[in-house]
Amino acid sequence: MIAGNVNGTYLTIAYDLAAVLNDGDNLRILPIIGRGGGSNIRDVRFLRGIDLGITQAGILDVYRRTRQIGPIDDKITYIAKLFNEELHIVVRSDVKTLEQLRGQKVSFNEPNSATHLSGRDIFERLGIKVEEVTMGQADGLQALRTGQIAAMLQMTAKPTRAVANIKPSDGFHLLSVPFAKSLQDRYLPARLTHDDYPQLIKPGEAIDAVGGSGVLIAYNWPQDTERYRRIAKFVEAFFPRIAEFQKPPRHPKWRETNLTATIPGWKRFPAAEEWLQRNRELQAQPVARQNFEQFLARSATGANVAASAAERARLFQEFLQWNRSRESR
Repeated sequence: MIAGNVNGTYLTIAYDLAAVLNDGDNLRILPIIGRGGGSNIRDVRFLRGIDLGITQAGILDVYRRTRQIGPIDDKITYIAKLFNEELHIVVRSDVKTLEQLRGQKVSFNEPNSATHLSGRDIFERLGIKVEEVTMGQADGLQALRTGQIAAMLQMTAKPTRAVANIKPSDGFHLLSVPFAKSLQDRYLPARLTHDDYPQLIKPGEAIDAVGGSGVLIAYNWPQDTERYRRIAKFVEAFFPRIAEFQKPPRHPKWRETNLTATIPGWKRFPAAEEWLQRNRELQAQPVARQNFEQFLARSATGANVAASAAERARLFQEFLQWNRSRESR
């Protein structure tokens, strides 16, 4: 599983998956340090041996539109939406608004990272032209300290270690990002609070931010291949245990995970979609069974098959199929 750098959320999420799901020789998840969302899409698409990756839904749309790595609609699928990510803009104390960054040097993290691609898209949509530089988080903070840059961006799930470790004495603060109309077709409104960053945000205060959807992706392998079966095996282990990820000591962002949430315009990995369909049917079966038994009790058919459990089971499956066909109309 290709993830992110050591200070980011992607790697923590990948290690949580390994901690919960690794099962000796039966299943092993190997988290790999990656360069971020954009590069992770490339690695799932092209890098030998990579089964899964974590990226951002908005970056999938960017790659589809720009065709940087060719057409990907039939190459990349998603397993599940995992959590929301928030854009952090760290600036010097003298910078109070986004407009003040116009024409100044801003670090967009490493090339092809989620921060790089989403940050560039957000600034373009807001109409604020800056001088883009790309450097890692540690280098970006150092450049901010020395005055080489005016701001450092990080698009990641809160709270992120790199920002949480900033002290008030460093002379930095987080800049608010308005949820402008030009952002609303791709991004989400978000907030950064004192609970997220107690050293940077006062109690009771909050910073407006812009969010994106973190998503687990896979290559669209044909269903008769070993690589497809490998990912299907992961899905069968992961989906039934989602509740375990939403308890300590796992990352708090797991509490945002909703397996049934969809990524508009993208296809879910077939084994994942099949699991969800089975699960929905299982959840609905108790009510369906009650309705079915009431129907049998009131009908002549019920009297005729009362002594045959096998026949009742067959009729119940036909009843479920009839329900499914009616709902699909």
